[in-house]
Amino acid sequence: MKKKIIKRVAAALISAGVFTVAALLGLFYNIDQSISDTLYQTPKALSGNIFVIGIDDRALEDIGPYNTWGRDIMSMAIEALNADENCRPAVIGIDVLYTGESDPELDDWLAEAAGAYDNVVTASVANFGTELVTEDTGNFYLEDYAVLSYEEPYTQLRDVTTQGHINAMYDQDGVLRHSILQIDLPDGRTIPSFAYAIYQKYAAANGLPVELSMPTDELHRFYVDYSALPGGFYDGISVSDLLSGDFPAEQLAGSIVLIGPYAAGLSDYVTTAIDHASLMYGVEYQANVINQMLRQDFKTEVFNLLQAGLLFVLSAVCLWFFLSFKLRYALPVWLLVSVGSVLLCRGLYSAGMVLHPVWFCLTVTVFFVGAVGFNYVQAALEKRKISATFKRYVAPEIVGELLREGTDALGLGGKLCDIAVLFVDIRGFTTMSEVLTPQEVVSILNRYLSLTTDCIMKNHGTLDKFVGDCTMAIWNAPIEQEDYVMNACKAAVDMVEGSKALSQELLEKFGRTVSFGIGVHCGSAVVGNIGAEMRMDFTAIGDTVNTSARLEANAPAGKIYISREVVDRLGDRIKTTSLGDGIKLKGKSQQFEIFLLDGIAE
Repeated sequence: MKKKIIKRVAAALISAGVFTVAALLGLFYNIDQSISDTLYQTPKALSGNIFVIGIDDRALEDIGPYNTWGRDIMSMAIEALNADENCRPAVIGIDVLYTGESDPELDDWLAEAAGAYDNVVTASVANFGTELVTEDTGNFYLEDYAVLSYEEPYTQLRDVTTQGHINAMYDQDGVLRHSILQIDLPDGRTIPSFAYAIYQKYAAANGLPVELSMPTDELHRFYVDYSALPGGFYDGISVSDLLSGDFPAEQLAGSIVLIGPYAAGLSDYVTTAIDHASLMYGVEYQANVINQMLRQDFKTEVFNLLQAGLLFVLSAVCLWFFLSFKLRYALPVWLLVSVGSVLLCRGLYSAGMVLHPVWFCLTVTVFFVGAVGFNYVQAALEKRKISATFKRYVAPEIVGELLREGTDALGLGGKLCDIAVLFVDIRGFTTMSEVLTPQEVVSILNRYLSLTTDCIMKNHGTLDKFVGDCTMAIWNAPIEQEDYVMNACKAAVDMVEGSKALSQELLEKFGRTVSFGIGVHCGSAVVGNIGAEMRMDFTAIGDTVNTSARLEANAPAGKIYISREVVDRLGDRIKTTSLGDGIKLKGKSQQFEIFLLDGIAE
């Protein structure tokens, strides 16, 4: 038992260690991120003060292809939004890059329109790459996310607007789950994200906290909790509507208005965590990040090492449990811990923590399936071992019943059963053994014991033991049987009949012969594995066994003695001759009626 416990603990620790390392190495990454997105990213109620105005297909159809647009288009759009001082947006975010100078007149017009009311945020972008960095000590290293260049609006527009970068950093599966809060430029400047710059301007105008405290990593990234699916912030307002003046200006009053590409041909779209199947336009992604900042609902991604430690401990405990307990206990535990872990992750997400929901659920599920398979194989091997052992002294039919009932039928201890007991002994064997060689003695003994065994097995009995030249068999144990008393009597008759041919053969070969004395009785006895932990014997004990042994001891050569109990149970199904009740059996205080079994009735 100690060895089994040690092996299970070792298997649990090793397996948990392997899966923990696999999780840290990212082998579960794709399935984990996919299920995380499904579990965590759900549409939420929108604040109603963020509007997307699209450079959409209608605008391209009305105004012309986008590459033919001049900067006057955006100038007129900004002027249209600011035309009515009572309906003026709090912030206008232009999700379009205006780097470098073009037509001086149009450049001045855009700068004038954007700077008139100090409510415009323009986009900038940093270009990242790998750079060799040399330290003051002379050491050098490669920096993977170095800012190689920075593109910002042309001078006039930059001076009259607030800038925010529109860089996006995808996860390794190509899904956008994080936003870069700020970028540190080599010249010492810090550029906020486009969404953060818009939020800060809106917060200043509405008395909200301008500076937000949110958990970020070493690259200033934070986890985006999306609020809307693709199209959620778009009410169908086009840049064309701004130019024609046909837009709900009063609805945009004091709000955040984002203007950006909203047509497939402009290729400004991303794959987001809230919907892998549908692409989201970049301007809508900005709207989602701004809305998260307005909600001030930020998530902390729990350190992988901490999650790995918990995974190791909890999964090891679960695997040990699955290996140690039966399926009826392991199944509900698996369901509880796997489903419970997912629900716990969802609850902790609502509380502001992001965990890997698949790590534990997948590991425990694999461990459960593996443990069930392992236990099944172990049970099959155990059954094979039982079968191989018991077929040596139990009829195949009984072995089948034992395997169906399981090893519980063979547990240490005993139970009270009604059984039939047969004892058979070789008469004259001791005298014969004195004049024969040891090899001849063993040969004769084996022939007789094989005969008794065959008769027992043929009649579905359980061979209990050999004691020298004596054989003991029982019926109706360890598995209940029908007509077990009759089967015991049939086995006795078969032994007598089989011994006749064998006796003649021995007479011719050795000049001597032997025969059987047999006793059969039935009644209650204690049956089970009896003995010590190191050595036990499956046997029957009690008065029924002793009586059968006494009947055999009194039976002459070639005769079968049975008790009144056997006769009463079988009635006219057997042929018997009463020997009266004047016989006294050893160990019995009273006279005992004995019958001679003459045969089985037709």
